Amino acid sequence: MLISDLDLTMVDHQCDEDNISQLSFNALWESHYHHDSLLVFSTGRTLAVYKRLKKDKPMLTPDITIIHTKTYDPNANLLFLNENWDKGIIMEETDKFPELSCQSEADQRQYKVSFFVDNDKADGVIKALSERLQKHWVTATYKIVFSGGKALDVLPKRGGKGEAITKLGPISEGFSLGKFGHGKQPCNTLVCGDSGNDAELFGVPDVFGVMVGNAMEELLQWREENAKNNPNIIHTTERCAAGIIQAIGHFKLGPNLSPRDVLDFSKTGLEVVKFYIFYEQWRRAEIADPERHIENLKEIFYPSGVFVSLSSQEHPLHDCLGQLTKFYGNRQGKQFRVWVDHVTSTQIGSETWSMKFDKWEFSDDGPKGRTSTVSTSDGFVWMHMHQTLLTGFGATDQTYLLF
Repeated sequence: MLISDLDLTMVDHQCDEDNISQLSFNALWESHYHHDSLLVFSTGRTLAVYKRLKKDKPMLTPDITIIHTKTYDPNANLLFLNENWDKGIIMEETDKFPELSCQSEADQRQYKVSFFVDNDKADGVIKALSERLQKHWVTATYKIVFSGGKALDVLPKRGGKGEAITKLGPISEGFSLGKFGHGKQPCNTLVCGDSGNDAELFGVPDVFGVMVGNAMEELLQWREENAKNNPNIIHTTERCAAGIIQAIGHFKLGPNLSPRDVLDFSKTGLEVVKFYIFYEQWRRAEIADPERHIENLKEIFYPSGVFVSLSSQEHPLHDCLGQLTKFYGNRQGKQFRVWVDHVTSTQIGSETWSMKFDKWEFSDDGPKGRTSTVSTSDGFVWMHMHQTLLTGFGATDQTYLLF
């Protein structure tokens, strides 16, 4: 199970405008881990802001999403809170600190009060505020979290990321039926973060932890004070998603070579992920000797194979391949990236498989997606392909006949 913060951990907003490290992680996860592992996103974003991120960045669909103090999965909305939380007392006491300035109303929640504070004043404010709040409760029912060098949140004691992931055991059992087998749990858990509000993730027992290369000073200070001699908590040299990939290799949790780092496309059709990396690079004119690759592709498309378009019209797969040659380099020098999400496979015959996945294209026009179903046989020979619209992400572009 991999549990990751989003902003500046999985998603690099500062140094990777083309999202290469995130796309590399996507390809690695869908190729080697999606079928038998859980992907969990833990974010301080609201649900609405999280959904906006999915329109701006190449986000995979996680198995579980932790948003603020809530944990979402396809079968339940669970809220882990302390019943003694009193927001009125929190507001009364924080009003006594002129060093604190409230964040916007949109960032306030019923169970979270958010402020800004200067980095050099944070320690003193946290100590003094804790002392004042302790006068109201014999047992602390709150926690104060400082992150990003400027953000200070007051939360219920059981409302943070660490508490939420300790509850993932029961939740993940619901997914284990399909991925692990009934009653089984993940063999290993890797937690990933970059700022102080991720510190709780690394305090969960028996996890591997990666503080990505761009981690904030407050998180590195927490490591120095709490996990300096813990070999299972590391600070990588690589930023964001690249640091997560680095940690997977460091802890020997599984493959850590992304298909995007493999330049040999001589057997492109062997994997859906590799095929669409090839497709992206074809459209961007990054494939050398394109004629040779077209000949290789002809070997993995069944001569009488069929492509069913959105209008339910049938086209020979080899005709689609012919169309592909016309679009070589039509996205050269432009923003254009492709990734696949939710890759699943089902054996439907002794040598026949049905593969289903969401295929995404990201360009200057934003994300556009299709759900594709491909029937293959004899070592991944494409026999039949059918595409349907992803709600809200459609396109009428003729190039969508291209796989």
